[in-house]
Amino acid sequence: MALKENDFVELDYTGILKEDNSVFDTTDASVAKQHNLKGDFKPVIVCLGKGHLLQGLEKKIIGKELGKHRIELSVDEAFGRKNAKLMNLIPTQNFFKQGIRPEPGMPVQIDGTMGTVRAVTGGRTIVDFNHPLAGKDVIYEVTLHKVVTDSAQKVKALVKSFINQDAQVSIDKDDASVSLKAELPKQIADELGKEVAKLAGVRHVNFLKA
Repeated sequence: MALKENDFVELDYTGILKEDNSVFDTTDASVAKQHNLKGDFKPVIVCLGKGHLLQGLEKKIIGKELGKHRIELSVDEAFGRKNAKLMNLIPTQNFFKQGIRPEPGMPVQIDGTMGTVRAVTGGRTIVDFNHPLAGKDVIYEVTLHKVVTDSAQKVKALVKSFINQDAQVSIDKDDASVSLKAELPKQIADELGKEVAKLAGVRHVNFLKA
């Protein structure tokens, strides 16, 4: 059966640069080990069409059958083209004042925005605020494991996607109770609860501090 928008699907993916076959992202523990990547690697559950994955990738997954797929994304389908306006010249002295010695390739944060140092010359530092993969064609090797129908799994996956917190979820008569380590402000809890309830197909979502 072909996958549809709003389906919840458990999947693994590996992102590869087309130009040199280097791996830049994966959920697969065996791939991560092979490429000496550090972190927590396991399948993810996503709601298709809701921006939980790269938009171009989601569009190409919709309509696919379960199983393994190799999906190619052009520059425009992936992370977009480089924008020259996002290359900024910043006085190197500004970095020195913060105890930072900028070097090419160094990730930096300027006014809350992440960038990458491209060059340091003549008292000026060139910082690139484009996405690190802008201008690149990419390939995703995707394994679509199963369609998820369990409401608790849906709620847990949505909470993880929206606020990057692991939750304990229980369902009672279409009402979901979500236990989190950190308490959410009421306004955020209310708005998040409405969105999660709508997508997961439950009546109400209540957030609790574990």
